[in-house]
Amino acid sequence: MLTFEYLRREPDIRSFKQGELIFREGEIADCMYAVVEGSVDIDLHGKVVERVSPGGVFGEMALIDGQPRSATAVAAEECRLAVINEKRFLRLVELVPRFALQMMQLLAQRLRRKDAP
Repeated sequence: MLTFEYLRREPDIRSFKQGELIFREGEIADCMYAVVEGSVDIDLHGKVVERVSPGGVFGEMALIDGQPRSATAVAAEECRLAVINEKRFLRLVELVPRFALQMMQLLAQRLRRKDAP
């Protein structure tokens, strides 16, 4: 499991209550999230496909490809999330090679899981 612990120091931290919708499949994206505390369920067509824990990130795909959200994110428990907008995301990719590599590794892991029998 990749960890993005360094993102917990981002300045925009938002809190969500258990069961609260973070974003819905099909929405236009303007940010991604890093879990600082708690956990978030990623739901695809009514089925939880991943639970993101502290140090994990989600919502990055829509920033990368400019397409609407491909899944729904709901707070699995009370949580605090670092919000990384598109401008900050691009800056991190540009200035932090480790971040860019971790994003590629994360996408590869998710793709392999999706394609696994």
